[in-house]
Amino acid sequence: MQLKVSGGLFAKSEPCNELIGNPKMTITGHFIQGAHAPAPAGATQAVFNPATGEASGQVALATASEVDAAVAAAQKAFPAWAETPAIRRARVMNKFLGLLNRHRDDLAAAITKEHGKIFSDARGEVDRAIDIVEFACGIPHLMRGDYTDQVSTGIDNWTMRQPLGVVAGVTPFNFPVMVPAWMYPIAIATGNTFVLKPSPLDPTPTMLTAELMRDAGFPDGVFNVVHGDKAAVDHLLDHPDVKAISFVGSTPVANYIYERGAAKGKRVQALGGAKNHLVVMPDADLDKAVDALMGAAYGSAGERCMAISVAVLVGPVADRVVEKIKERIDALCVGDGMVPASEMGPLISAAAKQRVTDYIASGVAEGASLVVDGRTHSAANGPGYFVGATLFDHVTPAMRIYREEIFGPVLACVRVDSLGQAIQLINAHEFGNGVSCYTQDGHTAREFSRRIQVGMVGINVPIPVPMAWHGFGGWKRSLFGDLHAYGMDGVKFYTKQKSIMQRWQAGMGAGAEFSMPVSQ
Repeated sequence: MQLKVSGGLFAKSEPCNELIGNPKMTITGHFIQGAHAPAPAGATQAVFNPATGEASGQVALATASEVDAAVAAAQKAFPAWAETPAIRRARVMNKFLGLLNRHRDDLAAAITKEHGKIFSDARGEVDRAIDIVEFACGIPHLMRGDYTDQVSTGIDNWTMRQPLGVVAGVTPFNFPVMVPAWMYPIAIATGNTFVLKPSPLDPTPTMLTAELMRDAGFPDGVFNVVHGDKAAVDHLLDHPDVKAISFVGSTPVANYIYERGAAKGKRVQALGGAKNHLVVMPDADLDKAVDALMGAAYGSAGERCMAISVAVLVGPVADRVVEKIKERIDALCVGDGMVPASEMGPLISAAAKQRVTDYIASGVAEGASLVVDGRTHSAANGPGYFVGATLFDHVTPAMRIYREEIFGPVLACVRVDSLGQAIQLINAHEFGNGVSCYTQDGHTAREFSRRIQVGMVGINVPIPVPMAWHGFGGWKRSLFGDLHAYGMDGVKFYTKQKSIMQRWQAGMGAGAEFSMPVSQ
């Protein structure tokens, strides 16, 4: 079953009844004030099917006037939405939750078609987005304040949380459904209105989401979408009516957004890059550790901010782990993500493929041992943007393939002699997003968890992405800002706390008081 629309999703196409798979729908436009925007005024950018390399359509790149229109729609909707009781906002969110569950396969198919990840992985992404929406449905409880009776004679004190106004999100291509859901469900549930600027590389899942938001009953202007490039992002950063902005992407851009947004007086949450390590201790179950490395390094072709890109092999396990990974790579099925047998799909674009192959060449040039070369995989020489799973051994911290985020199916193996050396190695890296340790020893696990300087830690868990009621965020140059994404940090980010002290005339003493008030 495919998701039906009322027509006009792509601004220059003829009206049609199917959102997915209609070749007449050529240009994806914006979603403003609860409707698909008129024909775009600015430039467009091609959208491709990564499995074939063929153009599947175009996406509009917003002009400043179109960004202004989206912000104006959100600003217009804000007063009434902010005054809507939290329980009523939660009921609309719950209707949206039901639609997400009903159309999860439609969303997953759209992700696979434009991103390339295998369908089961795309469906898992949608499920993770659903988790956040479920969390946001509890907003009446999550926004409760604190109350203290009689903080001083005749005086009571309480706190409340109130929305900020118009807030914006800028999201990457690799999770076009999940990452936006780290932002807008909590932002909207807390009473804000939202403008989303997603990646132009895979726009259809975002537009499907916008359709479902409208059908759930969110008022016009509460959720808006503008596609675009850096110019659109800069305009959001500079717009005086945008009170906060969330970003997920590379560290240089995260740093730029944090500094520019903060300079404009905005609240900013910017999640940057990663170089995630998985430590294999000598006592680990090696088969399970290799299973973890295969899925975490090569799942979604390595295009995850939580992907494991470095295996830290401790002591005598190194040779066996490398050999086991090589054997598993030889059996890995690389192909179109819609083919059930596929375990790894293509990269998102020709530029992404070129970047990854350049990194592989760099690793060879700097002296790493290339155990498996993904550039020679049969799929890499066919249509689409495929690179086979790549494995390096004897990698050192001085090499680019160790220092920099590759964002592709490349696993670098580093050999160390002890847990202490592994911790020292990881703590010295500029990124601190995610890390994992495979061991069967409780003391090792405890020491690793306490001493590692990384924001998200897995013990025998390869991709430790926190659940919806916790919060996602790294340390060091993986996060710019004070609060993590979603969870209670998300509620705090999208609201401001107000403290109220109250007393009534009967409890007031006579005369002016010139000393600092204290509890009496």
